[in-house]
Amino acid sequence: MAKQIFSILLVAATYIGTIVGAGFATGKEIVTFFSVHGTFGAIGIVITGFLFIFVGTKIMIISARIGAYSYQDLNVYLFGSKGGKFVNIFMFIVVICVTSVMLSGAGAVFHEQLGLSFQFGIIITIILCYIVVLKGMRGIFAINSYIVPLMILFSLFVFISIFSGKTDGLVGQVMAILHSESWEWIISPLTYSSFNLMTALVVLVPLGNEIRDERILKWGGFLGGFGLFLILIMSHFSLSAFPTTFSYDIPMAEIVKLFGTVLHVFFLLVIFGEIFNTVVGNVFGITRQLKAAFGLRYQHAVLLILFVIFVISQAGYGKLLTVLYPLFGYLGLFMLFLLIVKRMPEK
Repeated sequence: MAKQIFSILLVAATYIGTIVGAGFATGKEIVTFFSVHGTFGAIGIVITGFLFIFVGTKIMIISARIGAYSYQDLNVYLFGSKGGKFVNIFMFIVVICVTSVMLSGAGAVFHEQLGLSFQFGIIITIILCYIVVLKGMRGIFAINSYIVPLMILFSLFVFISIFSGKTDGLVGQVMAILHSESWEWIISPLTYSSFNLMTALVVLVPLGNEIRDERILKWGGFLGGFGLFLILIMSHFSLSAFPTTFSYDIPMAEIVKLFGTVLHVFFLLVIFGEIFNTVVGNVFGITRQLKAAFGLRYQHAVLLILFVIFVISQAGYGKLLTVLYPLFGYLGLFMLFLLIVKRMPEK
């Protein structure tokens, strides 16, 4: 029983860690999709939380039932052999670009928050990533077991610190904006969910295939999706209390600065850990894809991917995130719809 509970928590932590990357942990992604819409952004987060629970769990269970080695196998199941090939190429480009954003985010943490070189942050991340990816799924599990609980605790700490004893302030913030100047708040939870779930396939598919126990996957998927909802909603309200931070690449860190230098530095370590975790997970997933498709040696595939994302990351974190994330979100809506309506394969 204890072993099963541990496995459920590990699946939940891996799911959360896969989604909570650079944009999520820094707050930039939350601002872009939700906080700019005020109260309607909070409604969007509720919709997003449901989709994370339902669709994320379904991805893992389907992967377990069809024995999918990588997201290529899941896409063939969803779209057929011809359509699956096209989607795989598209997803490969998406995941490469997103991983580049994550890597650029690591550089932004070093540069904007620590005053160090942008390139130094990127190179350190690449070296550490290479070491961990060579350890495979065990390395990803190990990172998530530490980083994810810290991320949840920090989000809770910031939220409580801002609104403790200020219930009126929280209620006022919830009710302050009863309209949105843009219709985008309606589509934001769908594009956000489609984008994140599409990129999470690189880890969720092999995770479902390796665990196989559907009870563990269902509870792990539920806890993972619910945990993502809690982090999103707490971060949204915390960021909304300081709208002047919206323009920063790492708005959440600007808020944490108010609590002192020690907590600020510690939070930066947590942010870097989440960014690093997502880079590792994505590189691991893409490596399996290249290895299966072209028969490349594992180490060579890792080095090739790291070189490509290094080149793309030079475009800059803020620019990459605000342009690519919404674009890929719109393009991924069809996949999200198909994952919702597709019937489960027989056991």
